[in-house]
Amino acid sequence: MRMVTMITGITITTIITMIMVTITTTTMIMPRMTMATTITTTSIATTPTTTTATSMLMTTNEPVSAGDLAEREAAALYRLMTWLSPAFPVGGFSYSSGIEWAVEAGDITDTATLADWLDAMLGDGSGFCDATFLVHAYRATELGEDTTLRDIAELAAAFVPSRERQLETTSQGRAFIEISRAAWDADGLDAMVAACRTALVYPVAIGVVAAVHGVPLAPTLHAFLHALVSNWISAASRLIPLGQTDSQRVLVKLEAAVAATANRALNATLDDLGSATFRADLASLRHETQYTRLFRS
Repeated sequence: MRMVTMITGITITTIITMIMVTITTTTMIMPRMTMATTITTTSIATTPTTTTATSMLMTTNEPVSAGDLAEREAAALYRLMTWLSPAFPVGGFSYSSGIEWAVEAGDITDTATLADWLDAMLGDGSGFCDATFLVHAYRATELGEDTTLRDIAELAAAFVPSRERQLETTSQGRAFIEISRAAWDADGLDAMVAACRTALVYPVAIGVVAAVHGVPLAPTLHAFLHALVSNWISAASRLIPLGQTDSQRVLVKLEAAVAATANRALNATLDDLGSATFRADLASLRHETQYTRLFRS
């Protein structure tokens, strides 16, 4: 019994000792666990911050909402993009403004000669003249000056140097007015067209319609010149021929010339009108008797 008691006592003592050691060890380990838990919690807490930063970047790169444009600006942009689009049915694709003869004669053979030819037409030929007529027709319409608008329309019609160019600009002007009346009519449009008492050439027609609709003059002018140059390049791309990329390179080269012509036309008077592109006018005249033709001018 004594031996059993001793063994039992030793066993109990040992057990108590082990429990105490376990408690002590647990007490020492707990702070470390707490620290580890704190570190883990801190690490997890940084994750939402990263997610938030990514979300902000994505928001910055999202397209600007159409609502950021003023209603009137959005309407003006919509109408300009429609009226001066190649899809607007005025038949611009069927005219080359004499470029077809220039290609056959060897004046235009590649992107460099095409860019030079069109740059001259823009700054010193029909591009500047048409832009100036558009500006003055717009301002006369905006002010309701019927007599002034009639004088501008008559001068613009008389300024065209060849029969085919006359056909080109008057047929497009007539189509533009007719489609505008049918689909984009506005108060006062019929009265201003009737006041002209003559067939409206294309730039005058655009000036009148844009003014009646309240579309700002400067973007109207830039859009008109861009469409004009684009149509010239489109004709040349089928005649030389040019690939799509080369056509775009020519359009890039003419960006500064378009801007310069627009700015000059905005400040020009009717007395400043004049053309010095004799070769382009000759090309338009000789196109009438060209043996094979793809275009009407």
